[in-house]
Formats: sequence, C-alpha cells, structure tokens
Amino acid sequence: MRSIEKRFKYRQIRNPYWSSWTCFADAIMDQHFSKESIQINFNKLVDKNDYAPNEKMQLLKYLYEITKPSMRRRQLWYKIRF
Repeated sequence: MRSIEKRFKYRQIRNPYWSSWTCFADAIMDQHFSKESIQINFNKLVDKNDYAPNEKMQLLKYLYEITKPSMRRRQLWYKIRF
C-alpha cells in the first residue's frame, strides 16, 4: 500500500534542503491520492511556517490537481508502453 508519509519521509532524507511543502508536493504528484488523505497528511506533515494560513485552501486545491497524472504524461506513457 502506498503511504504519503513514507514517500514524504523518503524525500526529506534524499533532499535535506527542500522545505516540507516541497517534499509533500513531490510525494503526492501523479499518485491518485484522495482529497481526504491529502488533507490529513498535509496537516500532519507540512510545517505551518512553510505557508501563510490564509493560503492553505489554495495550496490544497493545487495539491488535489497535481495528484492526478497530467494528460501529457499519460500520452507519453501509452506511446512507450504500446
């Protein structure tokens, strides 16, 4: 089972100079995580000093979008696969 927390911690270890926000965004990109899962883990893992409190909803909307694979990446994957 995929875990946002495991993916997040792996990125933190591999990239010690990245912010918690950057590690989190990279960990969920193209992974089809649910909105609920993203929100729970965002609150748990991302340092509150990495974003302004009034921007939280905009950041979550952005995260909901990047968890879905882009059409361009899907097209490239199908060309390679078939």
